[in-house]
Amino acid sequence: METQNLGSSSNFINRELSFLEFNQRVLDLAQDKAVPLLERLRFLSISSANLDEFFEIRVATLYERRESGATSVSRDGRTIGEQIDAIHERARRLVAEQYRVLNDILTPALIEAGIDLTYRPALSDADEIALEKHFQLNVEPVLSPLALDPARPFPRIQNKSLNFIVRLEGTDAFGRDTNLAIVQVPRSLPRVIVMPGDANMGRLRLTYLSAVIQRYVGHLFEGMTVKGCWQFRVTRNSDLFVDEEEVDDLRRAIEGELADRRYGDAVRLETAEDCPAELSAFLLEQFGLSSADQYRLAGPVNLNRLAAVYDIADRPDLKYPSYTPSLPARFGDGDVFAAIRDNDVLIHHPFQSFTPVMDFLRRAARDPNVLAIKQTLYRSGSDSGVVEALVEAALNGKDVTVIIELMARFDEAANLELASRLQEAGAHVVYGVVGFKTHAKMILVVRREDGALRRYCHIGTGNYHAKTARAYTDYGLFTASDAIGQDMHELFLQLTSLTRTPKLRKLLQSPFTLHETLLQSIAAETEEALAGRPARIIAKMNSLIEPRIIEALYAASCAGVEIDLIVRGICALRPGVPGVSERIRVRSVIGRFLEHSRVYYFGNKGQHKVWCSSADWMERNFFRRVEVAVPIERIKLRDRIIGDLESWLADNTNAWLLQSDGSYQRLQSDSGPAYSAQEALLARYADP
Repeated sequence: METQNLGSSSNFINRELSFLEFNQRVLDLAQDKAVPLLERLRFLSISSANLDEFFEIRVATLYERRESGATSVSRDGRTIGEQIDAIHERARRLVAEQYRVLNDILTPALIEAGIDLTYRPALSDADEIALEKHFQLNVEPVLSPLALDPARPFPRIQNKSLNFIVRLEGTDAFGRDTNLAIVQVPRSLPRVIVMPGDANMGRLRLTYLSAVIQRYVGHLFEGMTVKGCWQFRVTRNSDLFVDEEEVDDLRRAIEGELADRRYGDAVRLETAEDCPAELSAFLLEQFGLSSADQYRLAGPVNLNRLAAVYDIADRPDLKYPSYTPSLPARFGDGDVFAAIRDNDVLIHHPFQSFTPVMDFLRRAARDPNVLAIKQTLYRSGSDSGVVEALVEAALNGKDVTVIIELMARFDEAANLELASRLQEAGAHVVYGVVGFKTHAKMILVVRREDGALRRYCHIGTGNYHAKTARAYTDYGLFTASDAIGQDMHELFLQLTSLTRTPKLRKLLQSPFTLHETLLQSIAAETEEALAGRPARIIAKMNSLIEPRIIEALYAASCAGVEIDLIVRGICALRPGVPGVSERIRVRSVIGRFLEHSRVYYFGNKGQHKVWCSSADWMERNFFRRVEVAVPIERIKLRDRIIGDLESWLADNTNAWLLQSDGSYQRLQSDSGPAYSAQEALLARYADP
């Protein structure tokens, strides 16, 4: 088999640039006229939030490595400096596109639809009086302007907070010349303001907080003249650093780190596009940044806060049609244990309701025959019905064990609070395994039936979070399988006592068997293709960057295996490269719901092997996390998932195809009827 060097850097796409391409696809939906207008605004805000987190974590990590003197090269052959330069170049284009979409496309469309969202609204005399009064009553009292002088050095600026640098002229109350001041805006103030006064002919009139502050900032500096006022925002390193080998108390260490997160090292400065060069240079100096780190914006900073417009505007005609998730027919009588005992049940969120998961926990909490409940929690939300059920179970005398992952990024504070509530109720709370995030999604209920103990299990691809279950696509399997129940029992023993587990009979686990088994499964398909027999791989995930998996897929392609990959976000594999990946096709599906489920399908000599898992194909998921994959063995359920995979592969309205050069091309429905996998699944599951 004559092939190129499969591990060559030319065969890998840079992961950071791949993420920016993913964010561009999100932004493309903000321009899609087939998408309801307020949903398009929401996609714009998601694009902004994604970019913030990208700088807070991924770019910040590159900066740390650069500062430490690291000279390592990425898989695509770039040095750290080259990666940073390429990121800034691509990110600037993305930011310029975000503001073009806001100013030239969405704002005019909103105005045409009766929603006046403008940065500098035209005000009548009555409007001016009402808006100025709003500023004086609701905004000015919580602002604390800080003049800069030797006694008042440049203040500490919180991560991603809204701020203004103000140029002044005149003397202050003490007769001194004051030239500059900083105005920091608390997060408690809404960034989008409904214009005070009566609605104008049924129109919703909105403006930006930043525009209101700029208009009336002079009220903060009586007796002086404001010569200019410019917004700015700094993005800081927000990754928590905990030396897990050194800490004695992981919880206390994380609590200490959370206090410092808001003031990590700066990685990006955003300013108004008309901010004077000398003031930009001053700000860059204060944050220890270079001109390459400055982004000039043609509108308000933090477009993520535009999501508020979606909630403010009561306009169902400008949003996706509402829907009611269906319930599996077998859960209709309310006896969840009987339903699971009869046969495995697979639920597909958000097309099917999260209610069975909640009913499962609530019934277990109240059932006198239930002796124990064990569960992993990664993200569940600060107001979690799941946690309420676990608290109730503990108060009812059940043995409740909860593995809470404290290092769930940006959910650390919420998880600390949930852990305290559970402990106060008498639950056993364990903070996972130091050095390995517990990312698996598992519930185990032990129930006494007919003088014996039976285990009921739930294994999912997504978090136990009722809100995201309505927005993320995920699978959840209920089973009373003895083999899976025993495996899960062993896994919980491992997580609580750190004991070695015997070989699991059904489940795959990271960091032990998942990576190896996937490589073996890919190799088995490769052998089938080399023998001239049909061979097929379909895999759906959020990210694909693990080198050995990619090289195994390249080898499988060269052998003749037909491979379809549905990768929503980052993908380091290059499809369609002659002699390397000609039989690999990669698509990204982005639509109304966030594609989040992880599913692996292998032809397996016609026996069709399907796994659902919590793990993406990344180094961290294979080697630095506790993950679980469960086989779907009931033929009806297995075939249902294969049908779902075929739906995603048939999508020609929300799908982008990855090209061999790392760019994406959006699929069009010109050659046939439009088909949306998500809309098809909504229709399919509407009738259980």
